[in-house]
Amino acid sequence: MKKISYLLILSIIVSSCTSQKNTDEFINATSGRYLFNANEVLEIYFDDAEMHAKWRGNDDIELLKVSDSSFYMKELNEKMIFVSNPKMHIELAPKTEHDGILYHFDKMKKGEKTPDEYFKAKEYEKALTGYLHIQQKDSLNANIREYSLNRLGYTYLKNKEEEKAIEIFKINIALYPKSSNVYDSMADAYLAKKDTTNAVMYYKKALAINPENRNAKNAYQKLTTE
Repeated sequence: MKKISYLLILSIIVSSCTSQKNTDEFINATSGRYLFNANEVLEIYFDDAEMHAKWRGNDDIELLKVSDSSFYMKELNEKMIFVSNPKMHIELAPKTEHDGILYHFDKMKKGEKTPDEYFKAKEYEKALTGYLHIQQKDSLNANIREYSLNRLGYTYLKNKEEEKAIEIFKINIALYPKSSNVYDSMADAYLAKKDTTNAVMYYKKALAINPENRNAKNAYQKLTTE
């Protein structure tokens, strides 16, 4: 027989004896967006005083009230505890699968966005600041992998979105200023935009770091001998 998780058993028990309604004070304090990870949001809202969430494309996740401050989210298979001190945040109830790690999701300020959201809103300087902040906290974070950002930039180039490509390559340069590849990619973006002056400048920067960068070497020679 498959084992039923403790949280699932708990949810079955409390569902029949706990009112799912919440107080206005609690609703006002907890409604909003929480930083689920460095570049992802979990949004809490209420419908008829009952808690719901928006997460990963699902805009209507019902959360089961376990107590006045804790709720079970089936999609995560986690009990979420809302803690108001020192400021409102969500903690996941400890369990064996967490390996002793305390998961903590801060409530975001009104108008605050993730780096990706800032980028999509064309608030590029704020996006850059956000990505640098991620790097300062966790240099190995998957959201700031050089390869991934570079690939995203070339996707923009493929779609004829040169402005977005240039801005994502700017971020990659700020994150990895010692990488020849990021300058080479920026040069490709300017070349696609037919801005040969900047293309030559960035190919030159790429070659200054790595003289054996084949793409930069070939493109630079071609542009400077035409």
